[in-house]
Amino acid sequence: MSSSHLPQLTLVLGGARSGKSAFAERLLTAVPGPWAYIATAEAFDDEMRHRIAHHKQRRGEGWMDHETPIEVADALANRTAELPTLVDCLTLWVSNLMHVDRSVADATEDMLAALSKRIAPCVVVSNEVGLGIVPENALARAFRDEAGRLNQKIAAAADRVVFVAAGLPLTLKG
Repeated sequence: MSSSHLPQLTLVLGGARSGKSAFAERLLTAVPGPWAYIATAEAFDDEMRHRIAHHKQRRGEGWMDHETPIEVADALANRTAELPTLVDCLTLWVSNLMHVDRSVADATEDMLAALSKRIAPCVVVSNEVGLGIVPENALARAFRDEAGRLNQKIAAAADRVVFVAAGLPLTLKG
């Protein structure tokens, strides 16, 4: 499959442990590598270190990792623009931005601008966090709202949007 068969921008949404990351990896590896992986997770504890190691092991060879908890737009524009790229995941990125008191709206606009200038296709993974109950505290509600607004903006810009539940993809757009 050539890169012309993978849209320029694909958004993969789903819940926790839905299979969205593995699905996104399969989409991207359908085009010739090497592939770039922009990881927004930070390993602050053993459990997160284990999750990160599991993701790396599952991906295997051919991936160039870029650990980028905040500067995703820079990585998309300057370090991976010519490589098929996976960004995993936007909800961790939102959390990271909020933690350092950065504007999610401004960072989103920067990321959208970087995505629009890329040469190679990009697959972006994000959690759909708006399907559950309304969180009880203001910080959790602000996070849910920021993630929802981000997902809407990326979905509007994306050529394809896929929702993954129980490992099964449902195409929402494209």
